[in-house]
Amino acid sequence: MKVVETKDEPTVSFGTLLERIEIMRSALRWQQQLDRPQIDKLLSQCTSLREEVLRISLTERFVKATVSGQGKGKRSLAQRRKELLERDFVFEGVFGESRKLLDALEIAEKAAPTDLPVLIDGESGTGKELMAKVIHANGNRSDKVFISVNCGAIPESLLESELFGHKKGAFTGASADRKGKFESADGGTIFLDEIGELPMSGQVKLLRVLQSNEIQRVGSDQLIVVDARIVVATNRQLMKMCEEGTFREDLYYRISVMQVTIPPLRERRDEIQILIDYLTNAAAESLDRNPVKLSRRLDNFLRKYDYPGNIRELRNIIFRISCLATETADIEHLPEHIRPKIAHGDSDASSIDTSGVSLNDAKRMASEEVEKQYLESGLRETDGQVTKLAEILGMNRTHVQSLLKKHGINSKEFRTKKSVG
Repeated sequence: MKVVETKDEPTVSFGTLLERIEIMRSALRWQQQLDRPQIDKLLSQCTSLREEVLRISLTERFVKATVSGQGKGKRSLAQRRKELLERDFVFEGVFGESRKLLDALEIAEKAAPTDLPVLIDGESGTGKELMAKVIHANGNRSDKVFISVNCGAIPESLLESELFGHKKGAFTGASADRKGKFESADGGTIFLDEIGELPMSGQVKLLRVLQSNEIQRVGSDQLIVVDARIVVATNRQLMKMCEEGTFREDLYYRISVMQVTIPPLRERRDEIQILIDYLTNAAAESLDRNPVKLSRRLDNFLRKYDYPGNIRELRNIIFRISCLATETADIEHLPEHIRPKIAHGDSDASSIDTSGVSLNDAKRMASEEVEKQYLESGLRETDGQVTKLAEILGMNRTHVQSLLKKHGINSKEFRTKKSVG
């Protein structure tokens, strides 16, 4: 943990230092005895200091504190999981003993009782909104409202009204006063999903709110103080976007005081069987039927499949086969674009040369082949349109492009002459 020592004062914590900076900035903002240029200069200096402190703290301050504070390097993953649950950690679902996921959950547990902003990153479908709800449920605002906002789904022209509200007559169609998401989340938590999709104009407005904790409804001059915990999520690399000039660096450091990274499902193999059992029971309850049984080859496929759509894709598969199967689900109940050809009598596995390789390598090769078939089938269904395929999979288009590149697949080869023309 970063500390500051002076001769006159004892060592202070990082959080105390930030609090003092914020108090100073707040006082200077309303100081009337200084000239405005002097105030602006001092505010700029304070802001620069704060951003620099955040910059050097992002990695070491919380991650190292988690490691050293709990000595988790000396404990088994099973023990860490057991201790997390014994501390009355609220988690709606199941999780296994993945080291990366336990790292994320332990950081989330430390972040929850504070009001520090949290950035959750990870691929589409990994459960970022669930993690945001975990932070809310384990915090001091758990009995208050949780407001979720998908930044990528709001047209830029309506963004300010959606987030901050509007006054009657502010624009055509504004027939009455309306609260925005921030005002609705007052006292609770506001979750801004897909923050990387926020346009630059929206980033400026959001930064202003985070700095002052005040909003203005569209068409109003009145300042409204809001007290909302900020949790954001993205499947994009915000730091890279900062370097490219598409995301404000000052906003990035504002929202990423605490950072939680959720690993993809393919890196949490131990959880797949746990999730299959959990989702099978959830599907049975939703469909009002007995839990479906899985054939041996379907169970084997589900445990080895790479899930490019992560937990969201696994959930969709389980609910699909639970609906289609009578008592026992088999390969034919899978979506056609991921169904292995071997299920139709065409032993596609025989085309993979596994001579001289280990069993684990052979499994990996088969899984890679299934993933490639999945993508090719999906491109055929979408007529080679990568954007449509990404929407179907619930994934970011950039990630789908990277998967296609990995397998050497050219999406244009799957387009018909009509769509090309």
